[in-house]
Amino acid sequence: MRLNSSFALVLIAASLAGCKSKPTEPVATTETSSAPVFYHVDPGTAGSISGTLKYTGKRPTPKLIDISQDPTCVKAHKGKAYDESLVVDSKGDLANAFVYIRKGLEGKVFEVPTTTVTLDQSGCWFRPHVLGIMVGQQLIITNSDPVTHNIHPVAQINREWNHSMGPGDAPLQRKFTKPEIMVPVKCNIHDWMHSFIGVTDNPYFAVSKDDGTFKIENLPPGTYTLGVWHEKLGVQEQTISVSPKSDTPANFTYKGE
Repeated sequence: MRLNSSFALVLIAASLAGCKSKPTEPVATTETSSAPVFYHVDPGTAGSISGTLKYTGKRPTPKLIDISQDPTCVKAHKGKAYDESLVVDSKGDLANAFVYIRKGLEGKVFEVPTTTVTLDQSGCWFRPHVLGIMVGQQLIITNSDPVTHNIHPVAQINREWNHSMGPGDAPLQRKFTKPEIMVPVKCNIHDWMHSFIGVTDNPYFAVSKDDGTFKIENLPPGTYTLGVWHEKLGVQEQTISVSPKSDTPANFTYKGE
């Protein structure tokens, strides 16, 4: 017996309707965001690293920079300004080297300091010439000069940006989101102005002073790779073992011409 075609279509539609599964009820989920567990050093066992940066060979002659394009800058330097990319005193002490813990702190998360780091534009220079800062720490940029400057960090890992600052402008506030050794900073208006920022994920870094000395304090005991960066002389590293409550020496020498 042949079924009427209309009746057959009705049967098929009913069959398909019966095969449809019931809509799945959304499952309630609870997202839990756990706060990072920060590492805190035991002050009873913490040690430190102290050292000196030396330059051997003929002491470099300070290079005179032409700043005549801006009379205000000429006045600030009493007519003369010298390049700061290689600062060596009469004893061979090397300034402006960035020293930091390169390896040995893996797995430790450190709290971002609430203190700020300042980079000033003063006397038509960036001050300081080399500085360190932690990821997420607040960087304050100021302009103490009566002329307009430009702050331009040429980052490769972090975001590059630049901003002009006129006399009396409010300070800028910026943060870096990733470690980067180093971030060059320049002024697009005065091409002799340069600075360098070392961005780390830990608080263990220092910049060698005019007498070549540096010190990294409150360091947990352990074995570390200590890295050194200098804008003209390159990088070095050294393996250091820090014992509890001890000051471990670490000296570096760069050979000049």
